[in-house]
Amino acid sequence: MTATRDRDDGGTTLTDQFGAIDIYLFDQLSRNRITPDMTVLDAGCGNGRNLVYLLQQGCRTYGVDASVRAVAATRELASRLSPSTPPDRFRTESLDAMSFEDNYFHAVICSAVLHFADGPDHFDRMVDELWRVLAPGGFLFTRLASSIGIEDRVVALGSGRYRLPDGSDRYLVEEAQLLEKTDSLGGRLADPLKTTNVQGQRCMTTWCLWKGCPTRRPSGGVASSVTARLAAPSSRLARRAPRQTTPGGA
Repeated sequence: MTATRDRDDGGTTLTDQFGAIDIYLFDQLSRNRITPDMTVLDAGCGNGRNLVYLLQQGCRTYGVDASVRAVAATRELASRLSPSTPPDRFRTESLDAMSFEDNYFHAVICSAVLHFADGPDHFDRMVDELWRVLAPGGFLFTRLASSIGIEDRVVALGSGRYRLPDGSDRYLVEEAQLLEKTDSLGGRLADPLKTTNVQGQRCMTTWCLWKGCPTRRPSGGVASSVTARLAAPSSRLARRAPRQTTPGGA
């Protein structure tokens, strides 16, 4: 990636390192729940905005999206940031019918996608598919629209879909629904549910799960990388050693 030379010391910016990443996903990176030695899926990857750091760190990164154009953009991004990454790791597929093997990924990311479900059955199929491809001990990060905190401000459209105060139509989850789904999956909350209320216009909930007991992660990751960058801005971010085992292969 061509660095943005806007500092006197020749270093790069956080945007160069992380792109337009979801800030709540950045929080998980900073806590070493997703690290560069993992095999990671971005389900609903869009143009790859959440993959910039992982691609540059040599992570075994995969992505799916229903948009042909979005997948093409992610492949182009990967070709620049990680030329050795095969383009067929990024696929045009529906989230409820992915082609990956069971238990394939150490971590699955699904940011701002699940609220496009057309009803509760579609929502369950997508979540079940994310869970199917996640390896035991793996980490699932999702962020999705919810009715939590704005129950009296949304208009029901049927099948769990609502019109939000901002004018958009979304499938909205409730707290009890997410907790019940966590139990039905046999998952464990990695964090309490966290909901951001955007000035009464919409609410976004972060729902993070472990599939069984979390895999013990080595120290380091993004937190130590940022510390190293601040200490030596012109140095290259350290690349982590690969894990000894990889579910489903590279």
